[in-house]
Amino acid sequence: MFESRNAAILDLCRSYELVDESILENLSASSEELERSVASLLVDQGHVSKKDLLDRVARFLSFEYRAEIPPDIPNEVVSQLSIDLARMYGVVPIESLDTVIVIAASDPFNDHLVDDLTFAVGKEVRIVVADPKTIGELLDVYYRLGDGDYKGILEEIDLGNVEDEEVSLENLLNMAGETPIIRFVNLVLSQAIRDKASDVHFEPFENEFKIRYRIDGALYEMSPPPRELAIPIISRIKVIGNLNIAERRVPQDGKVRLTVAGRSVDLRISTLPTQFGESVVLRVLDQSATTLDLDSLGMPPDIVEVVAKTIALPNGIFIVTGPTGSGKTTTLYSCLKRLNQVGNKLMTAEDPIEYEIDGIMQTAVNSAIDLTFANALKAFLRQDPDIIMVGEIRDLETAQIAIQASLTGHLVLSTLHTNDAAGAVTRLMDMGIEEFLIASSIEAVLAQRLLRRICMDCRREHMPSVALIEQLELDPEMLANRQIYAGRGCDNCAKTGYRGRLGIFEILEITESIRELIAAGEPSGVIRERAIQQGMRTLREDGLRSIFTGATSVEEVIRYT
Repeated sequence: MFESRNAAILDLCRSYELVDESILENLSASSEELERSVASLLVDQGHVSKKDLLDRVARFLSFEYRAEIPPDIPNEVVSQLSIDLARMYGVVPIESLDTVIVIAASDPFNDHLVDDLTFAVGKEVRIVVADPKTIGELLDVYYRLGDGDYKGILEEIDLGNVEDEEVSLENLLNMAGETPIIRFVNLVLSQAIRDKASDVHFEPFENEFKIRYRIDGALYEMSPPPRELAIPIISRIKVIGNLNIAERRVPQDGKVRLTVAGRSVDLRISTLPTQFGESVVLRVLDQSATTLDLDSLGMPPDIVEVVAKTIALPNGIFIVTGPTGSGKTTTLYSCLKRLNQVGNKLMTAEDPIEYEIDGIMQTAVNSAIDLTFANALKAFLRQDPDIIMVGEIRDLETAQIAIQASLTGHLVLSTLHTNDAAGAVTRLMDMGIEEFLIASSIEAVLAQRLLRRICMDCRREHMPSVALIEQLELDPEMLANRQIYAGRGCDNCAKTGYRGRLGIFEILEITESIRELIAAGEPSGVIRERAIQQGMRTLREDGLRSIFTGATSVEEVIRYT
C-alpha cells in the first residue's frame, strides 16, 4: 500500500500526530529492511487501522474517502477509461455524470493524476481514495487483459506483410504507430513497474512470441500474444528508444526516460537479431524504487562499518564483486551518495549511466568512439578528482590506471566478477598486475549476492530435508532450537513463496597480514583462510544468518553460495 510514497505517509503522520517520532523512525528503517511500505507497516503493527489511514490520506489531499465501492460498475462507466490508462495509474471509474466522472485511485499522491485523466476522458475528474486492495481486485475484474483483448488488437491492425522480411520502413512506422500497439506496449510496461520487474524480455520463436518479466531474479511468462504481433510490438519499442526501426540485422542499444504508472523510469533497450526475428530486452531502472543509502542495503552493521571506514580513506581501491545482477552497482552508488559532499569532487565512468546523482560528474563509456574505461580514467586524472568510480575493471589497462590513480592520492571504487572476495585478488593477478601493486593499493573487497526474500504473507515454519541440511554442511543439532521458514505461496507473491530480495555479504579487509600474503603471490584459497581466521564471515555464513532470522530459505542460500 502506497509503496513508493513513504515520505508522503511520514509527512501525513507528522501532520496529524498519528504516532510518535521515534516510532516513525523505526518504521522508516523497517520499511527499507523489509522492503515494505511505511503505510503497510503502520497498519500491520496496529498503530492505525487501514480505514483511518485511508481517511487521513483523503483529508490530507483534500479528496473524498470511500470505505465501500460497489462491486458492480456499469459498463458505460468502465468503458470511459482505457485498460492501459486504468492499469498505468491504478484507477477505476466508479460513477459518471454528464460532465463529471468519479474515479477511485490507489495512488492519490500522484501530482499528474487529475490532469492526465481529465485530458484522457474529457470530463471533470473527481478523485476518491479507496482501499488499494479493492481497486486491484476491480482492475482484475474490469481491466484484465485476456485473449479477447489480443483478438481485438489483431482485428484493429492491418497486419499486411508483417512476417515479410522486406517490410518497408513506411509500413513498420505505421504498425508501430497503431493505437492498439501503443496501448499494448504501455500496458506491458506499466505491469512491469507494478510488479517491480528488473527486465522485460520480448522473444520471437518460430510459432510463438513470448513476453517474460524478470522479478526478484526469476523469469515469469505472461500470456503470449499472437506470433503475428512480434514485429509491430518490437517496432514500437524501437520507436520509443529512438533506434533504427528498419535495421534488423545488427544489435542496437538505446535508452529512454518515460513516465509509467505515474513514475519516471529509465529503460535500457537492447535488440539482437535471431533466427526468428529480433529479440528485445528492456532493463527497467526505477530510481524511485531504489534507495541509494549504505545503511539501508541490509548489510550487517559490522560490514557497514568496514565499508564506511574504507570509503572514508583519502586513497586506495575498494572493490565490489559478484555476478551480474547481484546489486554491485547499487552498492557503489550508495557509497558515492555518502561521499557526495561539497569538499569532494566525484567522477564516474559507467557503461551505461544507470542512475543520475546531482553533484557527480558521470561519463558513459562508448567503445565506438574509443571512449573506453581506460581512456576515461586517463582523462579523469587531468580533472583533479578526489574520488573516481569505474563501472568495471575489465582489462589490464583499466586495472593499471586504477591502481596508478589510487597510488597518487585518489580513492577508486570499482567492480569485478568473481565468486568471492578473495577471488578479486587473483583476478587482478591473472590480468597481469604485479602482486606488490595489488597489495599496496587495495583496501577492501566486498562480495555480495541477492537472494529472494520469503513472502511474509504466506511464511510458515518448514524443516528442510536431510539432504539440504547436508548441503549446507550444518550439524543437525544446530537446528534443534531454531525456527526455519519457507513460503507456502499466495496471491501476493504469485504463488512463488517469495517477494522482494535481500543481500548477503562477505567483506575482505586488507590487513597487514593479508597484504603480506598478496605480495607473496599466495592463491585466493590461502588468502580466504587467513581472512576467516581473522574474523571474516563468508557468504554462506551470512546466508545462514538470513535463514535463522526467517528472511530467506535454505534453498536460496544453497543456490547462491
